[in-house]
Amino acid sequence: MKKIYWLLLLLWTVCTCPEKVQAQDFEQDSIEFSLLTCSPSTEIYALYGHTAIRYRNMTNGDDWAFNYGLFDFGAPNFIWRFTKGECDYELGIIPYDLMEEEYRRRGSAVYAQVLNLTREEKENLFRLLMINYQPENRMYRYNFLYDNCTTRARDRIEEAIDGTVEYQEYKGRVLTYRQIIHQYTADAPWAEVGNDLCLGIDADKPITLRQEMFAPFYMKDYASHAVICTPDGKKRPFVLREEILVPLPEQHPAEGTSCLFSDYLTPVTVGVVLCVMTLLVGVLQYRRNRIYWGVDLLFQVLVGLMGCVVALLSFFSEHPTVGSNWQILLLNPLPLFFLPRVIWCAVHRQKTSLHMIYLIWLVFFMIFSVFTPQDFCAPVVSLACILLIRSLGYILYYKKNQI
Repeated sequence: MKKIYWLLLLLWTVCTCPEKVQAQDFEQDSIEFSLLTCSPSTEIYALYGHTAIRYRNMTNGDDWAFNYGLFDFGAPNFIWRFTKGECDYELGIIPYDLMEEEYRRRGSAVYAQVLNLTREEKENLFRLLMINYQPENRMYRYNFLYDNCTTRARDRIEEAIDGTVEYQEYKGRVLTYRQIIHQYTADAPWAEVGNDLCLGIDADKPITLRQEMFAPFYMKDYASHAVICTPDGKKRPFVLREEILVPLPEQHPAEGTSCLFSDYLTPVTVGVVLCVMTLLVGVLQYRRNRIYWGVDLLFQVLVGLMGCVVALLSFFSEHPTVGSNWQILLLNPLPLFFLPRVIWCAVHRQKTSLHMIYLIWLVFFMIFSVFTPQDFCAPVVSLACILLIRSLGYILYYKKNQI
């Protein structure tokens, strides 16, 4: 049924596509363009909200949304390509009513900023959008920070304007990509950890006003106060009026619900609990004069697997800022190579210098994490503490048994 629905929608779109707009509609100035901003919802891919361009034809009643955020989960090797930063998005044209219904169902608000464009600028914007919609042009290489649905909509609008758009800068405000991302993931701590594990030091560098606009609501805010400067020196507001097309429900889905996982098992809580448990295991190990090497197996495999992901992103991915990730000093595949030797020595109660080397390296890493400009996420620091406790436990065991 779902395939039939989308097939019918595709046929309807082809038959009623706004390519058939008449020139007199522009001459009568009966067309209106709006910048749409959709609020975030609880799905991972919707945590940051969304931006689209709305086209309304008052003459024939056409009402369409130009959406640069379409992608196909079923595309060949989608997960692998997404991991490598080679995910392709495309421009789609969908009836606005369907888009509104989708976001209403999610419990997301939809805000419209009607653009203050001249008749010629509206015609330019429509022409540019239709050129983008041509089959050979509609696909583009998506980049979360530099080239996404929000920046694409902004660039097409600016390109259509006869003049320039001046945005009001907030004096004294200096933000980074990571800070803005954290604002959107504040209610999704595990998603925030996933981002922080992947983002490198470049995400902590100050960004410009224009770079802030990768986030839909930053774009919305800047658009509200922007002005269009024409070649003859005149200025006019960028936005003609603002509307709330879909209000937030009285109780937002993200509010009023309590979940044990999200409320108590936060990354910080889990990290602290694991550190305490590792410390208790170390005390028990020392008193009983035994080596619980299963703990090392668990955490070293965890570090190694996480390190494989970080290394893959650092060296092979096209995603922005991931190639400068200093967390690779801790999270790398090397523990997987040394793990057999560590376990063999633990089982046969033999000394190895690997623990002393690891201890020195972990102390260096923790000192480095304090002074580096990169913002290391809390679970990484917790994991470093756990490994430090385990290495120290082995050294104390060697000393106690004079090995």
